[in-house]
Amino acid sequence: MQAKAEDPVTPPEGPQFASASLPRHLVRGVIGFGGLIGSLALLPVVGWMSLLLLPMGVLALRGCPMCWTIGLIETVSRGRLRRECEDGRCKLVA
Repeated sequence: MQAKAEDPVTPPEGPQFASASLPRHLVRGVIGFGGLIGSLALLPVVGWMSLLLLPMGVLALRGCPMCWTIGLIETVSRGRLRRECEDGRCKLVA
């Protein structure tokens, strides 16, 4: 039996977490982190009703704070850095 040669993994097309613009991404961050922090900070004031802000914060951040941070990095670096793959090796090129 002959083993098949595996194809190199092709990078995904386009940014995965980036927003259309930096201001839009920052607004999403303010809404997201504001919702997360507000849901806990307002807990003693309004009680369990403040936890309704929690899903809004998670949705604005598209799942988690780390996903938002990765998206911020991708949004800022868009157009400055790109990935080039040659002979099965990929590298970042300015």
